[in-house]
Amino acid sequence: MRLVLLLLPIVFFNGLCKSDVMTAPMHKGELQALYLVIQGFTGNSWNVSQLYPDPCGWTPIQGVSCDIFHKLWSVTSINIGPVFENSLACTPQANFNQYIFGLKHLRSLSFFNCFSSQHPTKIPSNAWKHLSESLENLEFRSNEGLVGKIPKSFGHLTNLKSLVLVENSLTGEVPQELANLVNLKKLSLSSNALSGRIPASLGYNNSMNQLLILDFSRNSITGPIPSSLGSMISLLKLDLSNNNLNGMLP
Repeated sequence: MRLVLLLLPIVFFNGLCKSDVMTAPMHKGELQALYLVIQGFTGNSWNVSQLYPDPCGWTPIQGVSCDIFHKLWSVTSINIGPVFENSLACTPQANFNQYIFGLKHLRSLSFFNCFSSQHPTKIPSNAWKHLSESLENLEFRSNEGLVGKIPKSFGHLTNLKSLVLVENSLTGEVPQELANLVNLKKLSLSSNALSGRIPASLGYNNSMNQLLILDFSRNSITGPIPSSLGSMISLLKLDLSNNNLNGMLP
């Protein structure tokens, strides 16, 4: 009996070791897309596939999270930028590629201090509809080289709960298509160079009654405050400061 009891921990330990070295199952197309996405932002100076042969298993990539769908690993979160130690850092020539829209289970996508003014980059204007069923959080923060307009196609991301575009160099008007994001709880576009008026479509007909935070501060937005914001009955924070607004307060 003692011999059996002593052997059990050894057998259990050996089982763990074998499990640890097994490669987590992942569709080859998903794996290749992840490598190409990471390489597009971090550059070609190092081989992603050799360093991380099992990115959802025993060789995880800092800033990348996965979950299992239909018995296969899929990427659910990508965070690019120097947020934590050993986080993925962007190359000065960082750019988007189409493969990011092939990660069909992606829930969260974040870029911090990634795009520099040395290599101005625009947010892709199309293909966001391919992430409409999965993406819940989208964030671009502190990217001095992120220029151009906010894509109207963001309006396809109807499952989005948080849209944060803060401290970038975005220009143009706030797209009225953002009113389609009926599940939003946070909408922050502060500290850019946005102009034009606040779209009256935002909050129209109680379309954004789950919104908790609305922050358009530190831009160059003009015109009156639309009365449709009054239908955002769940708001905890409304910040429109440091703009060029005028007219009566609704």
